[in-house]
Amino acid sequence: MSIIKKIVETIKDDVEALQGNQTKDKRYQSEATYPDETTARQAFTQAREKLLAVNSWSNLPGISATFTVYDQRGNRIDNNDSLVVGHFILIELPGPLPHNWVRVVAITNDDTAAEFTVVPSESPQHHEESTAPIEHFFTDEASSTFRVERQGTRLIACEIGQNERVNNAKETAGKRSVVNTLLAAGGWAMFQETQWKKLTDYLVEP
Repeated sequence: MSIIKKIVETIKDDVEALQGNQTKDKRYQSEATYPDETTARQAFTQAREKLLAVNSWSNLPGISATFTVYDQRGNRIDNNDSLVVGHFILIELPGPLPHNWVRVVAITNDDTAAEFTVVPSESPQHHEESTAPIEHFFTDEASSTFRVERQGTRLIACEIGQNERVNNAKETAGKRSVVNTLLAAGGWAMFQETQWKKLTDYLVEP
């Protein structure tokens, strides 16, 4: 494929994505290698604690989103050790932008790997309403999986985004359809890369 054709295809893909006609998958990953397995196991234990302490993600240095965990009734949870399936996470981006809600739909935790998956959601206050709009710039078919794992002396952290589609249909976005499109076009991809790479670096560092 020629360079010009590649550019044209990329532009077409971006336009399709911004129109909500196409999904994208993304992955951000960091890793560190430790001198021996004992040290790597200790690092994994620490990384697993940091992974599940979602409220603490707000303290990452530099420009960062704010993350707050809520229970199914909409009550804020300050205990970092209690993330469970069904909890909600409020993500507030820097600047005068609308808030975004995700819901935890799966958690896995064992001796060498830990992860949880979230999907875009209504706010917990409106979760039982069948017509409530998705309060996120992606539709609810999208998912994000946050994962740490140990492979011998290697510690790996990643954020895996799947089926990311702009939430700009009025049936699912409500009054946010235009804002969600502008947010997707105006730099979320750049901020997303910065945010998630910063997070995965934080998870593997001592």
